Amino acid sequence: MIGRRINEERGAYTVRARDLPKALQPREKYDRLGPENLSESDLLALLLRTGTTGLNVVELAESLLLQYGSLSALARASAAELQEIRGIGKEKAKILKAALEIGRRLVQENIGERPRIASPAEAAAVLRERARSLDREVFWVLLLDIKNRLIAPPAEVSKGTLNSSLIHPREIFKPAIQYSAAAVILAHNHPSGDPSPSAQDVRITKKLMEAGRTMEINVLDHIIIGRKTREGADDFLSLRESALVDFGEN
Repeated sequence: MIGRRINEERGAYTVRARDLPKALQPREKYDRLGPENLSESDLLALLLRTGTTGLNVVELAESLLLQYGSLSALARASAAELQEIRGIGKEKAKILKAALEIGRRLVQENIGERPRIASPAEAAAVLRERARSLDREVFWVLLLDIKNRLIAPPAEVSKGTLNSSLIHPREIFKPAIQYSAAAVILAHNHPSGDPSPSAQDVRITKKLMEAGRTMEINVLDHIIIGRKTREGADDFLSLRESALVDFGEN
């Protein structure tokens, strides 16, 4: 208590989780409720462990979520950006980035090395963790065998604003030819979070489908990945399912 009082008088007292009422302490809530029933701010508070002057650890976690809006947005922040936030120093930034990276890798591990892609949702699942932390558009190609199984990691073929000058058929189909893919699924992300396709998205898809027919490589779909904007809404859009492009019978 003496050390606490001295630090308070100096204006440097760091509020720890144990200084909160017992029922509000993240570790006590973890023991009582289990991790699956904790809020995102409680989970972040367990990682951060301590607060800062004027903010206890739960308030610090809540301020992080308020500033970034979601865990996905928080994952996109660099360690340097996190360190600029009051109460988040070098070590806390490392811990946050490491925890979020573990989560991303766990999802990828659960997807499997050669999953069968039988629906737009399964295609989106392969790329979701790659896409969620990006602040620019990236274009991928999923390479499939005759049973629609993924035969290689998603091929990243372009970065930057999606336009026809960046997305050239030879770049798209080069990895497909290299791996002898029977079919491909096109995919890109919308950093804005809105997966609605633009007129440019539709034009590029039609252009690539024509090139695919020439090379006898089926283009099965074009998936646009965004973020959930409301409960129950998908965070991706399938151009095949939207009927904006006629992919024919594949």
